[in-house]
Amino acid sequence: MKYDIKDVSLAASGKNRIEWAEKDMPVLRQIRERFKKNKSLKGVKLSACLHVTSETANLMITLKAGGADVYLCASNPLSTNDEVAASLVKDFKIPVFAIKGENNKTYYQHLNQVLDVHPNQTMDDGADLVSILHSERIKQLSEVTGSTEETTTGVIRLKAMEKDAALKIPVLAVNDNLTKHLFDNRYGTGQSTIDALMRSTNKLIAGSVFVVCGYGWCGRGIAMRARGMGALVVVCEVDPIKALEAVMDGYQVMTLSQAIKIADFAVSATGDKHVIDGRHLKVAKDGIILAQSGHFDVEINKKALEKMSQKVRRVRPMVDEYLIGKKIVYLVGEGRLVNLAAADGHPASVMDTSFAGQALAAEYIWKNKNKLEHKVYSLPAKIDTEIARLKLKSRGIQIDTLTKEQVKYLNSWNEGT
Repeated sequence: MKYDIKDVSLAASGKNRIEWAEKDMPVLRQIRERFKKNKSLKGVKLSACLHVTSETANLMITLKAGGADVYLCASNPLSTNDEVAASLVKDFKIPVFAIKGENNKTYYQHLNQVLDVHPNQTMDDGADLVSILHSERIKQLSEVTGSTEETTTGVIRLKAMEKDAALKIPVLAVNDNLTKHLFDNRYGTGQSTIDALMRSTNKLIAGSVFVVCGYGWCGRGIAMRARGMGALVVVCEVDPIKALEAVMDGYQVMTLSQAIKIADFAVSATGDKHVIDGRHLKVAKDGIILAQSGHFDVEINKKALEKMSQKVRRVRPMVDEYLIGKKIVYLVGEGRLVNLAAADGHPASVMDTSFAGQALAAEYIWKNKNKLEHKVYSLPAKIDTEIARLKLKSRGIQIDTLTKEQVKYLNSWNEGT
């Protein structure tokens, strides 16, 4: 079995991490038991590009239990847990190509290695595999029945491809599942971003001015958690509706050019490029701490930051200090997604519903191979609802059901006042 990881001897610690996460992933566990019985993914050769975490490991184990032949690489150079990678290789015989801190050359080498096996299905977090298939490995596209996409940034790329008629395979946008973005993006990103900032800086959030760029589901979660820690939260937006929502939620809203002057923390979570740009860095408050929670390391203009700086040094693990004149700017996690670069990512309990969506999306694509158009699809609402039902069941929570009379009333138009 070919693989490329840091050190296979780390497997014992990795297995402990995987088992710890599995305790909080009851929905995925139920799916795995069904997959094991039905072999729902028999015949699937699946190449996955995801953050190599203990939660992802449980997803890979579930896919393999369903009969899939699984290969895994990292979707970000800093998001791999080397211990988990080692356990997947040694204990579960799943080929992994990922090393925390790998350079760009190795990163793309690993992407290509999981495509070298000629998968008939892919699973992405950021659309890198789909992008390579459409640019460098076009001949392989006819072999691929479809792909699934985990994150907002990837869905943006894929919908742009669909709009340009460039997308040549069907894709299920797992990120658009209600059980994904309502919970993972909001509660997962909110908690793990704050966790990363606290671990890496050990700065007090209470009483600080905390700027959040973007008020999508991730931005909402970060703002909510920062306020819960006692910060004065400022939201910066380009969408008038989201900006108005932030105002109605009780946050200050202003332009980033205004907010950056008073910010102690500034976190970007938009999925767009150069949100925090050179013009903002020039007027930023001395001692500001910058981070980003978007997938790709483009939201903070690192080249502009480096060009403006006279000196750069690492002052804490995953914290770099940039001297700009007499002012200091701190960058956390090298400007990459901070919750995985400087912490452990989302809690397993929230990834349970997200990865349940990935597993069921993989099954859906395989069941419907050769039936789907070259489009970006959402997971059928019935499947999304089933994930929520299983999650409630696992927590011992019961909910009401509609009576026959209520169902009839909701489906009729001739009964009124």
